[in-house]
Amino acid sequence: MVAMKKIIMDNSPENNYSKSISIEHRKKYAQFFTPFFIADLMAKWILGNKQLKTILEPAFGLGVFSRAILNHKQDVHIKGFEIDKTIFDNAKHYFKDTKNVNILQQDYMYNDWQNKYDGIVCNPPYFKFHNYDNKNILKEIETHLKCNLNGFTNLYTLFLLKSIHQLNENGRCAYIIPSEFLNSDYGKLVKKYLVKSKTLRHIIVIDFEENVFDDALTTASIVFCANDTLTNKVQFTNVQSVKDLHKIDDLIVNYPNFSDTKQIYNFSELNPEIKWKAYYQKQNSLKFKNLVPFSTYAKVVRGIATGSNEYFTFNISKAKEFNIKEHYLLPCICSAKDVKTSFFTVDDFEKLKQNDKSVFLFNAHNLNDENVVSYIQKGENEGIDKKYLTASRKIWYRLENRLPAPIWVSVFNRTGLRFIRNEANISNLTSFHCVYLNKANLFPEIDSDLLFAYLLTDTAKLIFSDNSREYGNGLQKFEPNDLNKAMMLDLSLLDQEAKEKILYFYKSYKQGLDCIKEIDTILIENFRLF
Repeated sequence: MVAMKKIIMDNSPENNYSKSISIEHRKKYAQFFTPFFIADLMAKWILGNKQLKTILEPAFGLGVFSRAILNHKQDVHIKGFEIDKTIFDNAKHYFKDTKNVNILQQDYMYNDWQNKYDGIVCNPPYFKFHNYDNKNILKEIETHLKCNLNGFTNLYTLFLLKSIHQLNENGRCAYIIPSEFLNSDYGKLVKKYLVKSKTLRHIIVIDFEENVFDDALTTASIVFCANDTLTNKVQFTNVQSVKDLHKIDDLIVNYPNFSDTKQIYNFSELNPEIKWKAYYQKQNSLKFKNLVPFSTYAKVVRGIATGSNEYFTFNISKAKEFNIKEHYLLPCICSAKDVKTSFFTVDDFEKLKQNDKSVFLFNAHNLNDENVVSYIQKGENEGIDKKYLTASRKIWYRLENRLPAPIWVSVFNRTGLRFIRNEANISNLTSFHCVYLNKANLFPEIDSDLLFAYLLTDTAKLIFSDNSREYGNGLQKFEPNDLNKAMMLDLSLLDQEAKEKILYFYKSYKQGLDCIKEIDTILIENFRLF
């Protein structure tokens, strides 16, 4: 067997490729490269299978995993799949002298279902669900695996499920993927399959200060699976710096025993219905008593999604340019950066308007106006009506019918959730979610000022963070259901004196005094366990 004359043990192929290929091309194919030191660790998990003869690399790229494996063991047969011809040609060049590496320019998801492998290692593509053939790939998965999946299931998890299906007896699988699926709604069915298959062994959550995924903004996780009967337990491991990488080496060397006794669970203890961050991150809500879901008092829905902000958003100058009267424009906060404080007033809106900020949405409700008709025609000439979201509407230019929300909440944050009191009573785009208070008789009702005072506190933000989705560099994201299902203190249990004190400090805060800590103190006195 002929091996490579020289095995490249760094990321020079990936670095050279990135310099020569446009970022647009790389984004089109979701080409984010794995650091070689991570690839080498993952290769060691695969190499732990003493029967290792056949290896699959489903998203081959430039073969960083194959290079890492061949550096340790060369008497193996490797098959790779790569859909992009550009990187495929580059990879063929690097492996031209390696007869035991066979790279195919094919879509892994539609091929090779019948074959099994001793080792599978991958950094799969990460796309938004509507940027790939979602429906047909889901059918492919559901046909072969006999499981139903959420229509929003991300492609990278479908790669993982297929690979688990293709493991030989004692075969091992190593994937580096965003940890998003651990805490997302679509991830429930993926986690259910992982538990049912009983192949999951380790989930290593990597939260470096710098992103592992090249220039992709996401926190990574490494998933180790094994199709053996050596253990019925799963371990979660946190890796926060390069110095912590020895933890991965230790768990590989000690398998099937565990080098640590922390964060180890039987399959029967893993609940696919909850966010799995509960298994690897301390839950702040455990410090408090008398908690209820946030949906007890309010409902969170996303802001208005236009399908093309560039087309639908207006400032005064644009309205004049196209002769669109303000009567056909919907007042709307279009950028989270335009909201500076916890209260957004009519005066704040007027200042943004006078400064020519985008604070309107095109709201075509009268086709008798020739300028409105002309602007609609402009959109159709530019193909705005054919975009993903607009094409799904009955009338492509009609905005969602969404009442202004009394409270906005930030989608992304690094320092805790931002709640904004919408005193201007205007609409908002998706940079904020909408918070609507529940009506009486259906759910418990609470004073809106009391609820908003609570939402401003560090206590509220601390408890909400249990239900966040973690991204790179400390970035958190909340989807509407993350907040609806998140816990909060049951404010109805406060006595009248405590409520009045909170409202007093809230009014003082609104007048410019820094009184949020005083509200926090009242909440801690009433609800803190330790």
